Amino acid sequence: MSPRLAAANALATVMAGKASLGTSLPAQLQHVNDRDQALAQELAFGTARWFQRLDGLANALLEKPLKAADRDLHALLLVGLYQLLFTRIPAHAAIDETVTAAKALKKPWARGMLNAVLRRAQREHSELFIALERDPTIRLSHPRWLQKRLKQAWPEHWEAICNANNAHPPMTLRVNQSVIARQAYMTKLAETGLPAHETPFSDQGITLEQSCDVHRLPGFAEGEVSVQDEAAQLATPLLDLAAGQRVLDACCAPGGKTCHILEQEPDLMELVALDLEPKRLERVSDNLRRLGLRAQLKAADARELAAWWDSKPFQRILLDAPCSATGVIRRHPDIKLTRQAEDIPALAALQGELLDALWQTLDVGGILVYATCSVLPEENSQVIGAFLDRQPTARELPVAGPYGLAQPHGRQLLPDNTCHDGFYLAKLVKMGADSAVTGYTAQDKGTSAI
Repeated sequence: MSPRLAAANALATVMAGKASLGTSLPAQLQHVNDRDQALAQELAFGTARWFQRLDGLANALLEKPLKAADRDLHALLLVGLYQLLFTRIPAHAAIDETVTAAKALKKPWARGMLNAVLRRAQREHSELFIALERDPTIRLSHPRWLQKRLKQAWPEHWEAICNANNAHPPMTLRVNQSVIARQAYMTKLAETGLPAHETPFSDQGITLEQSCDVHRLPGFAEGEVSVQDEAAQLATPLLDLAAGQRVLDACCAPGGKTCHILEQEPDLMELVALDLEPKRLERVSDNLRRLGLRAQLKAADARELAAWWDSKPFQRILLDAPCSATGVIRRHPDIKLTRQAEDIPALAALQGELLDALWQTLDVGGILVYATCSVLPEENSQVIGAFLDRQPTARELPVAGPYGLAQPHGRQLLPDNTCHDGFYLAKLVKMGADSAVTGYTAQDKGTSAI
């Protein structure tokens, strides 16, 4: 199969609301030659990243909108426009190969239409964009509902957030400091010809100057390093881990934070890693195995305590809650297509339900760290504020550090072009009935800063 057709087929499935690229693209890549799979992936993700911009241009070029039955053709047209505007593929090759790919669609008229529209785009796109870019939806390539939410929440930052979302994400590593020091691993990278720099906020993080296959990373198979964004690395230190604790990692897949917890404190009494889907726990198991770590894996809905909890309290809980993922759009640009405004209240309700349920499993004096990869306050500080209002035994502890923006509750990191993803963190402690915290001293409280 042509890589252009594979990208278009995957994208058409996303446009129809039937799947994410993470699900639809691998199924298409099975039919693409190995040498062309990277191109198919670039075309699919790149077209999703610039979807609103490309679609605005397509609408200006088409004499009449394409029908829903022609979604596959619509996607192929956008893939062709992406090649012309955002890649170094020669224009004649981009047009010819895209038109040729249309043969498989069994729509004889489509080839002539594609050829005409793409050639006109080659000639006129600069002039057309002068008018089209008056619409920020097209200029910044974000759906209108999301731009509105971002502008309302972050009036001084919303355009920078959109620009960061449209950038290619950096590849950041977490060094397993129980095995090797960060500086020693930096030396290994330099010797391997992989230039990198230390992350500014995580003392275990390294960002590569250029992404690479994980198998090129020295010591990867031996567990010296894992791939994890810097923002996500900031969650585990907030748990204030100590030997002998029983810890819960809720909503744990794919297991990056599970492994980080065990790397940071190998002498826990127990770590329970919980996730809704057994299939997702396979990835957690793979990561644990590579790093030589152990956790008790459980597949269950975290809200259904009777299905998984043994009534023994946890001293620490990490809740990396399901969310809109609006902080990681640069890694998953199809979020712009799959996520809708009406999803946010439902997600916020789910997040509140998870907090209510898991709070029952937390020991008095225990700490719960709430995290999301969202940049929307409705899923973050507002969820925590509402929880504190209805839960008299919950108190907030400061999330101190040189990163992010302090919020009414918790701390928000916004996506950065060259640094971390968007991420939210809040830290709560459970009070006793007499409103005194048991087992959590003032000295402990001071360790909340990173």
